[in-house]
Amino acid sequence: MANDNTDRRRTEEMSLDELRDEIQTIDRELVELIAQRTYVADTIAQVKNERGLPTTDEDQEQRVMDRAGENAKRFDVDSNLVKAIFRLLIELNKVEQREKR
Repeated sequence: MANDNTDRRRTEEMSLDELRDEIQTIDRELVELIAQRTYVADTIAQVKNERGLPTTDEDQEQRVMDRAGENAKRFDVDSNLVKAIFRLLIELNKVEQREKR
């Protein structure tokens, strides 16, 4: 990661439109990553269904939440925000899994 002075210089040199374009690109990438995650979660649901496993795996969910918190700290992002996003993703995946059973 760049240091604070480099970040400050970079943002001072960028116009508001350029910064908004950058946000737009990041938003698209986030949606793409959510789509990829959802695809993998759907595949996991199929495997669980084929093997007669329950939809909910609390140990796995806790590992995901722990990882989310660790990654939030690593990137200096509010861990409550990151965990809330991941909780939402997990819950949405579970709803989809239940609907497909």
